[in-house]
Amino acid sequence: MNTPEMRPDDVRTNEARTAEALRLLSGTPVGLDVAVKGLSRGSGVYAWWAAPSTFPELPGPPNGHVPSLRLLYLGRATSLRGRILRTHLRRSGSSTLRRTLAGLLASEGYRTTWTNRVVLVPEDEARLTAWMYAHLRLTWAEDAEPAAIEAELVRRLHPPLNVHGVDPEHVQAAVVAAKNAYNTSSRPAEPAP
Repeated sequence: MNTPEMRPDDVRTNEARTAEALRLLSGTPVGLDVAVKGLSRGSGVYAWWAAPSTFPELPGPPNGHVPSLRLLYLGRATSLRGRILRTHLRRSGSSTLRRTLAGLLASEGYRTTWTNRVVLVPEDEARLTAWMYAHLRLTWAEDAEPAAIEAELVRRLHPPLNVHGVDPEHVQAAVVAAKNAYNTSSRPAEPAP
């Protein structure tokens, strides 16, 4: 796509950056114990992977190197290390991925409370992190301007846990329902009469 703000060289550069990110994201996913040691503080995009049996109702594209893993979620970060370690592996209040996972895993009895939003109770934050370490794998690609390539990657890959930026026919009803269930699981306290 060529817009008035972008020169043809910029379009080619974005295409090349998207292709390189796609190559790296499609590489061999690593366990979180390995990933947390290798993540840089640089910006980029990242992909979460899991076995199809983890969420059998949510088909995602298979990984090219490990076909027994399917893509679940794709995101971007200004600091890959910070986004994965301080957000996705710790705080449901600021991680769409964690909130979606907790909603999808409702049968596991994750409990929420209200702060200034719905969050998991501390014990269940830790329990979800342990679940993520046990069931999920990660790939990532550094990129100076990840926002410029994330939308194209989501459009091409259709990660089942992504809702924003996904073509409407690829939005998973189970994911939308899980997000809604999580978001309505706790409410602010009623004011005293």
